[in-house]
Amino acid sequence: MVTRDQEAMLTKVPAVTLGFWIIKILATTFGETAGDTVSMSLNLGYLLSTGIFAIALAVLIAWQIRAPRFHPALYWATIVASTTAGTTMADFATRSLGIGYPGGSALLLTCLLASLFVWHRMLGTISVRSIHRPDAELYYWITITFSQTLGTALGDWVADGPLGYSGAAIIFGSAIAVLGLAYFFPRINRVALFWMAFVLTRPLGAAVGDFLDKPVANGGLELSRAAAAAVLAGAIILLIWLVPQRAGSRHAAAAVS
Repeated sequence: MVTRDQEAMLTKVPAVTLGFWIIKILATTFGETAGDTVSMSLNLGYLLSTGIFAIALAVLIAWQIRAPRFHPALYWATIVASTTAGTTMADFATRSLGIGYPGGSALLLTCLLASLFVWHRMLGTISVRSIHRPDAELYYWITITFSQTLGTALGDWVADGPLGYSGAAIIFGSAIAVLGLAYFFPRINRVALFWMAFVLTRPLGAAVGDFLDKPVANGGLELSRAAAAAVLAGAIILLIWLVPQRAGSRHAAAAVS
């Protein structure tokens, strides 16, 4: 049983474990297929779809901030909302605004770096171990959303090139594996490793999501977007239920320091 003193040392986000990264990758893949289902399959367009997902995301972020402690289902629902919103926001930036993948990626990278800079300037840290007060949570979720949006643009940019969807998945998966190995070198900044890995899981999910639902002629499997999203949602729910979910500690030597 967790005492009040022990609870006071916990953050509002989960401990960064292997299970965390597996669920995160599934959530990003779900975000790609679910976002495309609403914006493309239902023909609602990128702007309207972004508005729908942004409202859901804002509600969940407010709920998450008001919650007194870490709740796995609420946390991952907010992550999923950020991935779906990130998908349609990135598509709107790169396609509807007409600035293309390079322009969209540059714009979103600037937004992400600005968010991290302001967060660090205001609170002195961007470590996830600081997520235990409302202002830190707000910066966290703004940064998360920008990272999801940037990751979508990067994933689509690489996947739509000569490497294709599977090639893009291999590239981003290999980059994440390299970051995982870098974790075992104590001199490398763990906070930087976390945010780089967090960003890169999104283009991996975008590439895999596109591989599942894009036409066979374009290198995809041409599966139903709605069916793929439903299967991914089921897998996420199952893992949240099966994989132990515990709040991260402010002072534990976790995956970020």
